[in-house]
Amino acid sequence: MQFSYMMGNRRQHMGREPSVHTAASLFQNICYQNKDALSAGIIVAGWDKDDGPSVYNIPLGGGIFRQPWAIGGSGSTYVYGYCDATYQDGWGKDETVEFVKNSTYTKLDHRTCFTERCIALSLAMARDGSSGGVIRMCVITESGVERLFVPGNQLPKFWQGLEVLGKTVKAGADAEMIVET
Repeated sequence: MQFSYMMGNRRQHMGREPSVHTAASLFQNICYQNKDALSAGIIVAGWDKDDGPSVYNIPLGGGIFRQPWAIGGSGSTYVYGYCDATYQDGWGKDETVEFVKNSTYTKLDHRTCFTERCIALSLAMARDGSSGGVIRMCVITESGVERLFVPGNQLPKFWQGLEVLGKTVKAGADAEMIVET
């Protein structure tokens, strides 16, 4: 049975749009029933009149977890700890989009009183050989879904293979310098 058919059936039965939790529960059931055949985690997110914004993570095997945010893809394991430590309740759309889209979020470290630049997604993509090298993001609000795309050439670069080519990189206070060896 197709997911869209099941959602349509629920819509007809309830006389209104099903909740995000209902959609996540249907996906969870499909994933659990097919746990030996599926090898993908699912993110179900949306906005409904009952709960407002909701994000559900359905990992391999068909569990279901409501979370304030979710990430997916082969590089996601590289950034989970960073996102756990950095995410703050109450971020607005602009702060959240800037964090993800530009992959740079400046935060004040109160222990050392300096500004630290965190570049989570770009770092993850640099270390993940299976990454597509781009950011695809959805902003879901009461008024609808906005899809954002950031191509790889607009993301910061960290390792460019210069060491393999016999070159070394020396970083100064404000600049990088490439030196032939």
